[in-house]
Amino acid sequence: MAVPDFQSFMLPLLEFTADKVEHIKSEATDALARHFNISDADRKEMLPSGRQTRFDNRVAWAIVYLRKAKFLESTRRGRFKITDRGFEILKTNPTKIDVKYLIQHGDAEFKEFHQPSRRNGDQTKDNDETDAEVIRTPREIMEAGYQEMRRDLSQELLTRIKSSQPRFFELLVVDLLVAMGYGGSLKDAGEAVGQSGDGGVDGIIKEDKLGLDAIYLQAKRWENTVGRPVVQAFAGSLDGYRARKGVLITTSQFSPEAKDYVSRIEKKIVLIDGEELAKLMIDYGIGVATDAVYEIKRLDTDYFEEEL
Repeated sequence: MAVPDFQSFMLPLLEFTADKVEHIKSEATDALARHFNISDADRKEMLPSGRQTRFDNRVAWAIVYLRKAKFLESTRRGRFKITDRGFEILKTNPTKIDVKYLIQHGDAEFKEFHQPSRRNGDQTKDNDETDAEVIRTPREIMEAGYQEMRRDLSQELLTRIKSSQPRFFELLVVDLLVAMGYGGSLKDAGEAVGQSGDGGVDGIIKEDKLGLDAIYLQAKRWENTVGRPVVQAFAGSLDGYRARKGVLITTSQFSPEAKDYVSRIEKKIVLIDGEELAKLMIDYGIGVATDAVYEIKRLDTDYFEEEL
């Protein structure tokens, strides 16, 4: 089954700690994985940032929420156990523990902790509200917002590229490839890819700074889907340049037949569609500027360790 939202973890997590002994997070994650029959594949699913699994993130936030409600307490570095308040809660046999329940039965600290997550800072909403921001962890909300902004920026980039002059697109491709480490210097790359073709770029660029190998490039500023005939013609043109590698870039997309074709031929051809092009531009800082930077801090438990 898919990984449940972090609120679903709260009651089984509290029940897991009912033995009143210290536990570590890995013990809790294993117990919850067994409780919900989470597959290994679902346990390994990463958040968009690629820095943490979705499962571990939700278990961690379930622990944080129960700790803020004073149902759990940190005993020492990386360890926690149930509190008297939490044990008394279990005696009432709750059928569900979620954010609404914690607001009603948790410590006042939890209400203060949860208020900033209200949409637009509105702290007057009814406690019955169960929108997506309540279900998702704060980390997931932040990452979802980040991914949405990337998607919007990608669309803006492609719109501007499609409305630009062909020569601008040529320079953009050169700038991107150099930023990715190809072509040696920007001057060398510009000279190597200086041939203008059918509204795109046709030329050769160094694979590395030493020029040990060459990559043939073609870029098409198209609206329509690029099909197999175009890709097949591009593959054939590599022979004239004695090239074994090529990159075909488009502002639109490639057909399934085109993708299947390059997967079966001996030559190494990389297809970069509009979505991937925009992603690479964002990742390598081409045509974009940093608007804001947010650092996510965590508790440095080593700092608070007592000397032996």
